[in-house]
Amino acid sequence: MPRYEYRCRTCGATFELNRPMSQANAPTVCPQGHDDVTKLMSMVAVSGAQSAPAGGGGGAGGGGCCGGGCCG
Repeated sequence: MPRYEYRCRTCGATFELNRPMSQANAPTVCPQGHDDVTKLMSMVAVSGAQSAPAGGGGGAGGGGCCGGGCCG
């Protein structure tokens, strides 16, 4: 279940809640009981079991390509 971070505009408390994605923007109350709460933008790094092969695997030089059109 995803974890979301919130901040209370009344007291400044920052807290986290585990809730389904369908309830990410649902109203919530801070631990102090205030209801003027905003959801914070999370900087989440997601990693998986898959990884790129060694050497990048792209382009003729084997260095890979960023996909931005800079590679010839």
